[in-house]
Parts: sequence; C-alpha cells; structure tokens
Amino acid sequence: MSEKIVVGVTEASSSRRAVEWAVSRATAHRQSIELLSVVGGAVGTIGEGAVLQAAVEATQQHLDGEAERIRRDGLTVTTRVEAGDPVTVLSTASEGAALLVIGSDYRGPGEGPARGSHGIRIVAGAHSPVVVVPDFEIDGERSGVVVGVDGSPVSEAAIAFAAAEADRLGEPLTAVIVWTPIAAPRNSLMVSPQAYRDGMEQNAREALAISLAGLRSRYPGLEIEEAVAEGFPSVIINDLAESARLTVVGSRGHGAVRRFLLGSISHEVLQRLATVTAVVR
Repeated sequence: MSEKIVVGVTEASSSRRAVEWAVSRATAHRQSIELLSVVGGAVGTIGEGAVLQAAVEATQQHLDGEAERIRRDGLTVTTRVEAGDPVTVLSTASEGAALLVIGSDYRGPGEGPARGSHGIRIVAGAHSPVVVVPDFEIDGERSGVVVGVDGSPVSEAAIAFAAAEADRLGEPLTAVIVWTPIAAPRNSLMVSPQAYRDGMEQNAREALAISLAGLRSRYPGLEIEEAVAEGFPSVIINDLAESARLTVVGSRGHGAVRRFLLGSISHEVLQRLATVTAVVR
C-alpha cells in the first residue's frame, strides 16, 4: 500500500484546512504528502500558451509556499502542478495513493448553498479513500468518529477505516445502522404492523453485530457504541456527525461508468457536510 497522501490544493480557505488535516494524519502515520494543484480552463485559443504558463508558474509559487509552511521534522512534502480538468487529474492522482484529501466550500447549514457536483465527482471518480474537509472549524467540543453501516462489503471497508482512525485519535467510535420501513402514500391509512417494525429493527441489530464482530479484540482500548435508528440514513448520519470529529461512509462506485457515481447516501452526506468526512470504497 502507498504511504503517500495526495492533497488537492487551491487558494480557497477550505484548501488550507484540508492541508492541515492531511499533515496531522501524515505525521501520525509517517506518510508523505504530495500537494497537487490543477490549472484548468485551457481550450486551445491563440495566445493561450503564455497565459497558461503564467498561471502554472504562479500556482507553483503558491504550492512552494504551502510546502515550506508545513514541512516538519521527518515529513516529506512534494509538489506538483498540472493543467487539465481537476476531476480527471485528481482522480488519476489518487490511483496508488493511500488517501486523497480535498477541501469543500460548504460552511454548514444556513451558510450558503450545498456542496456542488465538482467535489462530489472527484470523490466518485477516485481510486483511493477520499477525505473531504468542510470550510469551518472542527472545535474542541466535538469528539468521536461516526461510521455508517449497512452490512455490505464496502461498509466493512468503511468500518475498518473508521476504527483505525478512532484508535489513532483516541476517540470513541459510533457505528450506526439505519432501517427504513416501506413508505406508504401520504393519504394512505395503512399502519406498519408492529411485528414488521420489530423484525426490521432486529435484522438491523443483527447486521450491525456481524459487521462489528472481532473489532473489539482488534482494538481492545477502543470505545465502541452501537446505534440502531429508524429513518433515512444520510439524515441520521449527519445528525450524529454534527458533534463528531470525523464521519466515514462507503461508496459503491465500480466500473468505468459507475465509478463516477456515488451511492445516494454518500452523495447526500457530502452535499451537507457536518464534519470532516471520509468516503471509502
């Protein structure tokens, strides 16, 4: 496995937050960091070459400044500037990386529009886990790592990532599974039988227990809380994430086309970031 963390760098304030998160992680795991910026917008217009070259040089200067700022004892930092489409360049750069880290311009509920499709497309197209850092302070009152569980293989990967991060941070891990009953039309008089609801909840509890089997023996000092809730997964996950330091969800993107599509849950979690969020495949 690669020991390199690739960080997508822009001049936005969220980018600096992403860099700081990556530095903390790289220092703890003794990983290297590659700061990568993408100059986009070239269309082949006459005279564009000089403009592009000037943009590349200015971007390189910015990266050099960031690299100098974050270099610590034993931390290897490299820089790279590429011209092209940011989604394609960053997705390609994630191939062979341990982690891709990007910033988000989303600043929380009531602070502007939801995260646009650009960052979501980068996450969906990446080959490695991706950490998305929102543009607000994750204050000291927050604690814990939240992971969404659904019993699928990608969910297992998300649990493994979340447990390792919670153990590294010395924070509790909350593993949440959400069950959603069949939706009836609003004007329907149908009421879900209690036996059906009880069965749904029991199935969820069993799936969660199976998913977490062996985790306590692997991390004997890790505090693990099991949460079973009724509702819609992305809403429940983001509610829990509002007081957490990190949220982890899985992505089901596979194949040449589906790799650029996120599952609805991870997509919706990223649209309204409540904390630093990792998407694992």
